[in-house]
Amino acid sequence: MNRRPALLAVAALTTAAALSLSACGGGDGDSKGDEKIEGAGSGSSAKPSPSASQDKIERPEIKLPKGVKNVFEGGETGDSKKDAVLADSERRIDSLDEAVTVDAKEHPALKFYSSGDALVSAATYIKGFYDDGSSFVGTTRYYDRNVTILKKGTAAVTYCMDSSKTYPMDRKTKKVDRSIPASDKDYAFFNTRLEMNAKGVWQTTSVTSTEAAKQCR
Repeated sequence: MNRRPALLAVAALTTAAALSLSACGGGDGDSKGDEKIEGAGSGSSAKPSPSASQDKIERPEIKLPKGVKNVFEGGETGDSKKDAVLADSERRIDSLDEAVTVDAKEHPALKFYSSGDALVSAATYIKGFYDDGSSFVGTTRYYDRNVTILKKGTAAVTYCMDSSKTYPMDRKTKKVDRSIPASDKDYAFFNTRLEMNAKGVWQTTSVTSTEAAKQCR
């Protein structure tokens, strides 16, 4: 059993994904969502935002529940633009985990930091957890992060994910399964593309991932 699967890219927006986006507050328009998402309890603690730069952008708050933590290594490159890209990449990851682990009518940060194919794949990924009645707890480590600034306000970020210290949790009973042995699938490699939008936010627009990535061991 996988502790938490890698986020896979998808090509088209399915009906199920569209419904998931709406439920997570990532749909178009100002709909507040009429149904509460069932999942990991409502109690959560604020997750500090990355301190890349004081850009004066009004950002949605991201809260991860107690027991869920992301550790990002190598956040300061010495280049202000690269640091801003990394910071928004971090926020995108946190927004995704918030949508999976926190029970709420909306998750506005999800659409704030993702768009295009990345938002679609996020919806599919999140829906998979709810369909399975599962969530997760523990610490996920992100490392070997590299930023490449491309032309016309675009950038690429690659990184490794170590989920060997995370454990699946039943959404209803809150029972955590800590019996799963470590495996190569706990290590994944991600290749993401980001574009700066009109607000100055570096949104992730596409994501590809490889489970059991040798370069991440």
